Amino acid sequence: MQISTADVKTLREQTGAGIMDCKKALVETNGDFDKATRVIKEKGLETVNKRASRPASDGLIEVYVHNGRIGAMVEVNCETDFVAKTDQFKVLARNIAMQVAAMCPTYVSDSDIPDDQDVDSKQASLLAQAFIKDESITIQDLVNDVIAKVGENIIVKRFARYELGCWDDD
Repeated sequence: MQISTADVKTLREQTGAGIMDCKKALVETNGDFDKATRVIKEKGLETVNKRASRPASDGLIEVYVHNGRIGAMVEVNCETDFVAKTDQFKVLARNIAMQVAAMCPTYVSDSDIPDDQDVDSKQASLLAQAFIKDESITIQDLVNDVIAKVGENIIVKRFARYELGCWDDD
């Protein structure tokens, strides 16, 4: 089957995948965009799993302040400063900071929740929360998407949330 450049471009715009990956997915699925999108996502998950053990010691700290009353600061790590400077990575960090400000998670991931804590992980764990801009995906899905696009391991290391007039006296 002949795949047009326009089809490859359209799939690339939808998924953010590379040109050759889009072309291969379209050829593999005989031009079916839905199936090609699934193939690309599966390949992205393979990339995520391969990269998970790699150290992520670069990255950035993003700060988000909402109406001067709520602030959030997140540290998001990646493997290289090259990726940390990309728009995709910066947007990811910004979205995560907004998520922290809006949803007030307690822990980064489920594995951080102490065994003796009886909490709903979908509320308490940042990575398990539904993304505020698209509730059909979680923050972990959002991170995995960027990992698949940039080809590097990405870790949400830590966060802090501040609200005017609220003090935690621990």
